[in-house]
Amino acid sequence: MRTLAALVFPGFETLDYFGPIEMLGGFGEETKIITVAKDLSPVPSVHGQRIVIDKSITEKNDYDLLFIPGGDSALKEAKDEELMQWIREASANAERVMAVCTGTVLLGMTGVLDGRKATTNKLDFTKTITLAPNVDWIKEARWVEDGKFFTSSGVSAGMDMALAVMADLYGMEMADRLAQTCEYEWQKDASRDPFAKSAGLI
Repeated sequence: MRTLAALVFPGFETLDYFGPIEMLGGFGEETKIITVAKDLSPVPSVHGQRIVIDKSITEKNDYDLLFIPGGDSALKEAKDEELMQWIREASANAERVMAVCTGTVLLGMTGVLDGRKATTNKLDFTKTITLAPNVDWIKEARWVEDGKFFTSSGVSAGMDMALAVMADLYGMEMADRLAQTCEYEWQKDASRDPFAKSAGLI
């Protein structure tokens, strides 16, 4: 069983988090999900519900997998150097690192994506990618894989990315069964991104 650190911060986007977690949790035997935050206080999402924290960033930084959701508040977290250093260390230790939407920009701002390909939310694309100028930002992509780093476009795209990670770790048959169990139409083509066009990026 792999351990997965799922980072949360005040104002995290609910579907960014819970959608991929549904997939990354597998069938209950593949992944132990550990919710991580700056401290152990319950953390509210953008919609107000609070999530219980399992570990603070001061307790542990060596997880098999790292997952970072997005949200408008994600970029505020870049001002917290203790958190940014934890992301750097946890990324170095992890077998796979995943981020959704503006969570990818936050990850990029730590420097761990320098020189790597990544993508993020298309509606805010041009306004946010300047915060991590050394990342090779891909305008048209549902999600992007570069080495152990998997990053996705906005919100629902995180579920497609998460299934791609599960396929990478456990095989396509298992990922297909996960999508079927969730009655989810998995978009397997990482380059299919109609939202890039509607946002005027291409």
